[in-house]
Amino acid sequence: MKSNEAQFSSLIQSLTQIGIALSTEKNHSRLLELILMKALEITNADGGTLYTKTDNKTLKFEIMINKSLGIHMGGTSKTPIGFSELPLYDEHGDPNFHMLAPWSAINRQTINLKDAYTTRKFDLSGTKQFDKKTGYKSQSFLTVPMTNHLNEVIGVLQLINAIDPLTNKVSSFSKLNQTIVESLASQAAVTITNRALINAEKELFNSLIQLIAKAIDEKSPYTGQHCRRVPVITLLLAKAACEVDKGPLKEFTMTEDELYELEVSAWLHDCGKISIPESVVDKATKLEEIFDRIHLIDLRFELLIRDAMIECLQDKIQKLTGNPINLHEEQSLQEKIQAFYKERAMIRKCNLGKEHIHPEELAAIKNISKHNLVSSEGKVAPFLSKKEIQMLEINRGTLTVNEREIINNHVTVTIKMLESLPYPKHLKRVPELAGSHHEKMDGSGYPRGLTKEQMSIPARMIAIADVFEALTASDRPYKKAMTLSRALKIMGQMKVDGHIDPDLFDVFIEEKVYETYAKDYLNPKLVDTIQVNKIPGYQKLE
Repeated sequence: MKSNEAQFSSLIQSLTQIGIALSTEKNHSRLLELILMKALEITNADGGTLYTKTDNKTLKFEIMINKSLGIHMGGTSKTPIGFSELPLYDEHGDPNFHMLAPWSAINRQTINLKDAYTTRKFDLSGTKQFDKKTGYKSQSFLTVPMTNHLNEVIGVLQLINAIDPLTNKVSSFSKLNQTIVESLASQAAVTITNRALINAEKELFNSLIQLIAKAIDEKSPYTGQHCRRVPVITLLLAKAACEVDKGPLKEFTMTEDELYELEVSAWLHDCGKISIPESVVDKATKLEEIFDRIHLIDLRFELLIRDAMIECLQDKIQKLTGNPINLHEEQSLQEKIQAFYKERAMIRKCNLGKEHIHPEELAAIKNISKHNLVSSEGKVAPFLSKKEIQMLEINRGTLTVNEREIINNHVTVTIKMLESLPYPKHLKRVPELAGSHHEKMDGSGYPRGLTKEQMSIPARMIAIADVFEALTASDRPYKKAMTLSRALKIMGQMKVDGHIDPDLFDVFIEEKVYETYAKDYLNPKLVDTIQVNKIPGYQKLE
């Protein structure tokens, strides 16, 4: 009596452990392996196979175990199963009732065979060939369909040779064990289905995230790759920070869910740019709006030059009527024309916005703006409008103050967009992480002016990734591509100035995150030798 109670207690404990394990295991291969191994344990079976149903109406070998023969194929074993999938139907569409597993799957019924060698109902020639080759004898079979809560068969669980614990000989599978395995198979089927649904929804979610990034890519060919590259850099830095064993971050770790949350945030960090007009996002020159106004100014210079030429020709005509030609006046006109050419070249240079504008260039713009255009009706108009003067006087880059505010507002839009979404618990921080990539450690960033202490470490990672990608990108209209060493020196100065996280930057350099990224994403011509001792602010981890 006590022995039966102990067995029953052990069984209940095993089933409880199985239920817990099934609900917590996330790895698909380990989950399938767990199901088969627990079934073998409960029934004391010598071997078994787990099949999954495919979209091609076949049963695929997933896990195959035989204790006596020391066989463990599929699953986590990394040993492939070389057997062909079992067809559920033949070429004529007729059900395959000749084989155990297909029959069980099609009819949704359990098959409990005491001795496979005495049955005539099923074709077990494959099993017998296996036995002949290995010297094994596959005798008792328990084949159970795995039916989920939707009454769909998703696979088959097949056990071979139940071993009697008292005699250590092969016996048939008991009715109790059959019931237990049927319950386990059903529970496992529900777990597998739920896991598949979760994975499918996660895949859909990831696709939608990448769809948003692609929409931004299509909106602006100049920043198109940015949304794709920032997640790569972010995860490289995150994994490096988790692996360092020295320095301020030696105790830092991230769970799998936290890494996924960070990846999602990095993908969505610029989603607010979808609200920015293309004319601002793609602005390659200072004078560009819907079109580049430099062409209008070029035309105005042509008018000034032609007016000067006409004046020169008119003077010559007058001289030909009897007055001698004044060589000094003609030389003066030629110098005037050449001056116009130089001014046009200077305006073209200023329009590019590649470098800081110099005081002498500002003075030249002011002088050029004093030119007047006179129409055929005698109306006088300024050579440069006030708006054009403001554009040309932009200190660096191509954006005016108003346009810069529009660009900066994309972070606020990003936060608003992301805060409007209902997140599961493990993604709650996405708005905070994605919306902090333009914040600076000294509080001078935007849009909220957060300091280092007010930002999480993952948020600071995206900020570094955003800067590094922008510096090393070769597809920006407003700047030339720079070398890797130049980009790292700029980032080093940003560390010194309190703009990026100092500890993460040191990890970025020490663990050569930049090098890993450069191998796959940077133009080899821009990847030069890095001398870390020449990077401002860098400190070796200790």
